[in-house]
Amino acid sequence: MDVVTDERLDKYFSITAEALAQAKTAFDDSTPERLAQARDTFDMAERYYTDAQHFRERGEKVLAFAALNYAHGWLDAGARFGLFLVKDSRLFTVDD
Repeated sequence: MDVVTDERLDKYFSITAEALAQAKTAFDDSTPERLAQARDTFDMAERYYTDAQHFRERGEKVLAFAALNYAHGWLDAGARFGLFLVKDSRLFTVDD
């Protein structure tokens, strides 16, 4: 399907919100540097999620969908680099 529908946006907003909630409580704080990297990566994900909400409110579904993908990309990168100590392969690109 090549159309960004409200249902598709709902699905990805929900998935990304769940991933944000998990990541927020799973920062690697083993060193001050790792904690700073985790916070910065999470901040970028959260900002893109907020942008997605803004675009959706304006009726710009394609931009909202794109921003959601960037948000989740930041979350996946943080998980893969071990900045977020998460195990949920449904939400992140990590091994169980």
